Amino acid sequence: MAMLAIAIQAAAVLAAPAPVPPQDWSGLPVLAYAKAPDGAAVSGFVAAEVTAGRCRAASVSPAGATLAVDAAVLVAPDGLARKVVPRAIDCPAVEQYAAGLISSTVRANAATNSPVAVAGEGWYRTTLTFSWKP
Repeated sequence: MAMLAIAIQAAAVLAAPAPVPPQDWSGLPVLAYAKAPDGAAVSGFVAAEVTAGRCRAASVSPAGATLAVDAAVLVAPDGLARKVVPRAIDCPAVEQYAAGLISSTVRANAATNSPVAVAGEGWYRTTLTFSWKP
């Protein structure tokens, strides 16, 4: 009987839907960082994707190139990113790269008394802007 109860609990956990951000991100509070991510310092991968033609979402001019990735971030009670959902920009590799960087940045900012740690549980929005010289 105990095994049946454990199996039912496990099935309920597995069947629970993953949290999804609201459709309209404009009402989400902006995620504050103690130390914001430096998109220029981590833009090499994004520049390579654009140069290879796998991503056409960048704004390119003679002065330089930029590509912004918006994301919704689910912050857990411990101040860590439970889920990062990048807005689709038709560049899946760049979207996932940005999501990983955002998740790492939230983890690095989750120290006691940092804005991320005290923000509270819930969905937030953020933007990571990559920039590089063509």
